[in-house]
Amino acid sequence: MSALDAGWISSEGPAVRQFEREWASYCGMRHGVAVANGTVALELALACAGLEKGDEVILPSFTIISCVLAVVEAGAVPVLVDADPETWCMDVDQVAARVGPRARAVMPVHIYGHPVDMDPLLALAARHGLHVIEDAAEAHGAEYKGRRCGGFGTMSCFSFYANKIVTTGEGGMVLTNDDATAARLRSGRNLAFGEPRFVHRELGHNYRLTNLQAAIGVAQVADVDDRVARKRAMAAYYGERLSRIGCLQLPVERPWAKNVYWMYGVVLRDDAPLDRDAFAARLRGRGVETRPFFVGMHEQPVLRAMGLFAGERYPVTDRIARRGLYLPSGLALTREQQDRVCAAVAEVLR
Repeated sequence: MSALDAGWISSEGPAVRQFEREWASYCGMRHGVAVANGTVALELALACAGLEKGDEVILPSFTIISCVLAVVEAGAVPVLVDADPETWCMDVDQVAARVGPRARAVMPVHIYGHPVDMDPLLALAARHGLHVIEDAAEAHGAEYKGRRCGGFGTMSCFSFYANKIVTTGEGGMVLTNDDATAARLRSGRNLAFGEPRFVHRELGHNYRLTNLQAAIGVAQVADVDDRVARKRAMAAYYGERLSRIGCLQLPVERPWAKNVYWMYGVVLRDDAPLDRDAFAARLRGRGVETRPFFVGMHEQPVLRAMGLFAGERYPVTDRIARRGLYLPSGLALTREQQDRVCAAVAEVLR
């Protein structure tokens, strides 16, 4: 209500600055730059990374198309690596082989709330002088070796879409520790206004977040740890109930990770009695809605039509994309509803 009472509607309001400051501090970064959504957060970060046409950005095949879209929009070339078969994040061991003479950045994506194994990736990036554009859109509150995700990148990007642990309906943010980069990000999100006003020395974008949206975010930063605890408790209960079903691969949590289980994904193993689509249909018939996993970037028709990823294969991505789905895991889900989900899964896979 204070944001409404203050009369600020535009992106110039105090709630935007407060949201930026508090979220950056929560993630251990110096600067936050709020933007309209997570996709443009990635686009703005890459636009400020100094990429030239034909430069390469290494990223996972198993992710949402926003990641590749941002690379293409920057005039760069996306270079893919496969997924880790257990965490579903990028297989860090494959990255070194994909570093070519035009490589300029690597984009780790913390998939479904589990962190990427960052130490070897950061070491490799330092050896080759690569930007680390960290996509933490799905990892609010997740931790790698005690440090929060979003605190590792040259620039780190978040989404605050409606289904995120912290949400502003639509919204995003770029974090950085570098003063000059933060200034470029702020200029770039606001049409690159210069001095005097309406004199532009470079092209920017209208990527602003409104004060009202930011106020919603501020309210949720205060209880993000409670939201994360709720997600983790929900995942623990699913794990306890569903571990008895042998034909399901459940989410993992590496010893060095704190998984926030943004989505609770399961993958049908080879001995499952039916395929993913039939599994989803039978659950739907029992009142349980599900959603399929991401489809690999190398299989996207629009990217293939652009001549990208011709003849490339990513077998782990293919397997989990075809056999994986999310079970209900919204913050409003009750224990009784989880029981119904687990009973339906067991009945369908019996």
